[in-house]
Amino acid sequence: MTPIGFFEIVGFGERGWGAALLLATGVTLAVAVCGFLVGSVLGALAAAAKLSRSRLAATIGDTYTTVLRGIPDLLVIYLFYFGGSLALTNIGRMLGYDGFLGLPVFITGALALGVVNGAYQAEVFRGAYLSLSKGELEAARSVGMSRALMFRRIVVPQVMRYAIPGLGNVWQLALKESALISVIGLVELLRQAQIGAGSTRQPFYFFLAAAILYLALTTVSTIAFQKAENRAMRGVRRAG
Repeated sequence: MTPIGFFEIVGFGERGWGAALLLATGVTLAVAVCGFLVGSVLGALAAAAKLSRSRLAATIGDTYTTVLRGIPDLLVIYLFYFGGSLALTNIGRMLGYDGFLGLPVFITGALALGVVNGAYQAEVFRGAYLSLSKGELEAARSVGMSRALMFRRIVVPQVMRYAIPGLGNVWQLALKESALISVIGLVELLRQAQIGAGSTRQPFYFFLAAAILYLALTTVSTIAFQKAENRAMRGVRRAG
């Protein structure tokens, strides 16, 4: 068998894996986006809990961020997949089904990624909130703004403005950690590279191709977040 070259691997010819690699890149992007969005919701709730005057809420928020940032992300994915599958299998047995019931790997991976991601986003949101000018909040109260109106017009826009750089870093983390989901069977970019490497016995070329595609995703993401940050801070810089 004639050895396959790098450009043949990334190409779209008869022996090329270009289409499969691009499809796997799309899966990587999709699971990262879903995980990031789940993390945004959990992170906002956890940040609100940590900033709450309620001792119980603050303890719950602190416990969430401490535990999820202290456990290896790969272990969280295993716990979600095998723990969820065990629970689903037990439910199936109660209903008369004796076989193993596994969770959908995409959903499981996105949820696990989101739970981990949320712990980091919580700290980003909390830090952004603490950066708010107390004078603005006091001025809003002095003119009779309700809490809901102040939250919508002052708190949320300002928090998002200050959170963008941190969220950009957390997004990059989600994008790269999506590769860990390959351990539960999701055919994303890293898993597709492993499959191709095993089929052609050219691991270096496949992993090089995967590295280039990951780098392309992170580079485009960096540019996008930089533009978002510049746009969000435009008024502040003019005022300065």
